[in-house]
Amino acid sequence: MTNAWLYDGESALRRSVTLAARDGALEIAGENGTARVAPDDLVFIESRPDERIYGRKDVLGWRLGVPEPVADTLAALLPHAARYGGWIDRVGLWRASAIGLAVSAAVLFAVYQLPHWLAPLVPDRVMKSYGDAMVGDFGGKFCAGPGGQAALDTLTRRLAPEVKDLNVRVVNLPIVNAAALPGGNIVIFNELLKEAKSPEEFSGVLAHEIAHIEHRDVAEAMVRELGLGLVLTTLGGDVAGNVHSLLSLSYSRDAEGAADAESIAMMNRARISPAPTAGFFERLAKDENTIGGADVLVYLSSHPISKGRAAAFRKGAAKDTAYTPALSRDEWDALVDICHNDPDRQD
Repeated sequence: MTNAWLYDGESALRRSVTLAARDGALEIAGENGTARVAPDDLVFIESRPDERIYGRKDVLGWRLGVPEPVADTLAALLPHAARYGGWIDRVGLWRASAIGLAVSAAVLFAVYQLPHWLAPLVPDRVMKSYGDAMVGDFGGKFCAGPGGQAALDTLTRRLAPEVKDLNVRVVNLPIVNAAALPGGNIVIFNELLKEAKSPEEFSGVLAHEIAHIEHRDVAEAMVRELGLGLVLTTLGGDVAGNVHSLLSLSYSRDAEGAADAESIAMMNRARISPAPTAGFFERLAKDENTIGGADVLVYLSSHPISKGRAAAFRKGAAKDTAYTPALSRDEWDALVDICHNDPDRQD
């Protein structure tokens, strides 16, 4: 027999008891009589320097203190201390670690893929409402110099004749940037046109933004950065408050690569050489290193430039292909000066 102490869960009195192993059960004898407890009803509570504490699953407040060292006959009936936690002890530390890593990897993959899975759930009417509200937010900043919009529309149709409801406009803001917006809207900031040395350089940028719309990357980026709930809520003032966020939407590396590939294919179908676009990217990257990331190079923050991307456009020019100018000289001049020649321009 082993001396121990017991709180029976009914009173606050600590009683002295004796313990014994009888027929596969723990026998507890004290002044109130003898009780038998099945090993499965016991739980380990804690280990102290001179004793171990146990409880009962079916009796709240029941505590049994067994002094160290515990006799082997009793130890065989008493539950062992959990080193890491119930399920970890059952499966083992290494297996539990492997399970934890697998679950973490699955969660990370799901979080990464979630916007891609949810983007198709955003209704087209919601995307159009967002896009229309954003376009309206620019107000008098849109440029309409003689012949400029016609030239832009001509180039857009040539690059993407099968894409319907594209609305491409030039905004009179001194930023080197272009952005695909919800609902088939694309805004070109005037400074980007000035930075481009030819309509072919500009065509690659325009085709890239059209590709983002074709691939529904805008909806995916909105879900990722704003959340599906916000995207699907009533528009109201939310759009105005999120115009800056929507203009600076960033896309995943895979989406950027796919947009580049589609841009190159789009230009080749239109018989416009993609090679000059490589020069545009390389020049922007060089300017960024020189200027140190000035505001005029905002394009680089939302469209990461790399030698690999520039090389892809240069390599995308097919040999022995009779490329033609993206626009005539007069059309290109009208597009570049679309804001300067706008009689209603608001600076």
